[in-house]
Amino acid sequence: MDDVRWLEPEELRAWIMLAKLLFLMPSALDGQLTRDADLNMGDYMVLAILSNEPGPALRMSELAVRAGCSQSRLSRIVGRLERADLVQRTMSPDDRRVVMAELTETGVRRIAAAAPGHLREVRRLVFDRLSDEQVQMLAEVGEALLGQDALPPPPRSPK
Repeated sequence: MDDVRWLEPEELRAWIMLAKLLFLMPSALDGQLTRDADLNMGDYMVLAILSNEPGPALRMSELAVRAGCSQSRLSRIVGRLERADLVQRTMSPDDRRVVMAELTETGVRRIAAAAPGHLREVRRLVFDRLSDEQVQMLAEVGEALLGQDALPPPPRSPK
């Protein structure tokens, strides 16, 4: 126990706030998405990432990186979305070993319908409570904690 560096009071305050945020925010966002769009946060993230792609499909491995989840978790999410006819998996025309994911027409309609309510909830829970400086600090803290490699490209407006 002598080698443990205990948290200073301000570090402890920050950690408790972060832990509460990590516990409460996903529940609030999942609740809104489930209630209004019959999606969970993982489903929404995958649909949103695919909807922001310039091309029709994205490699599953790249989709996992952008969604911030493991390949196995992504496979379960995409399987669920496939069964709901929101996403389809295909083989890459360039490399038959590569699996691609793309939105179906039903998926395009679902993400377009889900996005406004989700964005209203994100604004209500996060951005309406922060100053411009705090938003910038939040982005910087996220980048510091996740590292640049873990960050997806900036989103574009939904198609």
